Amino acid sequence: MNMVPSRFNTIVERKKVSSLKIGFFDSGLGGVTVLSEALRRLPNENFVYMADTLHVPYGTKTPQEVLGYVKASVQTILKEDIKALVIACNTATSIAVAELRKEYKFPIIGMEPAVKPAVEMNRANGKRVLVLATPLTLKQSGYAALVSRVDDHGSVDSLPLPELVQYCEQLNFDRTELFNYFNHKLSSFNLDVYGTVVLGCTHYPFYKEILRELLPSHIQLIDGSQGTVKRLKQVLSERNLLAAPLTTGQLQEGHVTFLCTSQDKAYVYKMERALEIYAEHEKIYL
Repeated sequence: MNMVPSRFNTIVERKKVSSLKIGFFDSGLGGVTVLSEALRRLPNENFVYMADTLHVPYGTKTPQEVLGYVKASVQTILKEDIKALVIACNTATSIAVAELRKEYKFPIIGMEPAVKPAVEMNRANGKRVLVLATPLTLKQSGYAALVSRVDDHGSVDSLPLPELVQYCEQLNFDRTELFNYFNHKLSSFNLDVYGTVVLGCTHYPFYKEILRELLPSHIQLIDGSQGTVKRLKQVLSERNLLAAPLTTGQLQEGHVTFLCTSQDKAYVYKMERALEIYAEHEKIYL
């Protein structure tokens, strides 16, 4: 018998909702792009962000390996008294979110490539959609089912970019190197026929600025961060789990606790730095 749901109920009853955190999980730095959106849209909440630094990247692992890694990491996050969990990783979501929802009672929000809104954006102009994601995400049956469900005219193409996760993990933003990388990967595509590029891995939005310069001006970039956080806020509201404004004894709003499976203090600093870099980058486009 799983005791986690009853433990969760006890925590909620014992503590004020505002003192509970929202958990975020990713294999590495990528989920920071979703966390940044959550900090902007849920300013009264506090967060715990965990990266599975022992096993990043997930996109080149087997589904069985990823499922085990995610389950182990969630056990650690539970020690932080969370009221909801965001799997801020498309690959981990596709493999583990269904299992996690069977096991735990608290809200678990997953991510999927933003194929549906991308297809809808292009209905009027007849342009195609290009999805950039990890190899494992693109291989999953859930991705194929998603495309089949929303793509009536066969307008969605996919491109795996496994190396981009490593660029991000290194906080590598060298313009020449990245321009060469993207030009090589996109060289076989006629970009004039595309109207939208989907960033289907949470690491990829770190490179929106470079992609905007490289891609034709008519192409729009879209990722799943806004939709994920919108869903998170909706679920918290429905369950009366939204935090009230700051009260005595509560941590400062917008506080983030960073954790990683390797317990590497240097990586914790890297996560903090990545959040600063991304938040500053996003201010340009708000």
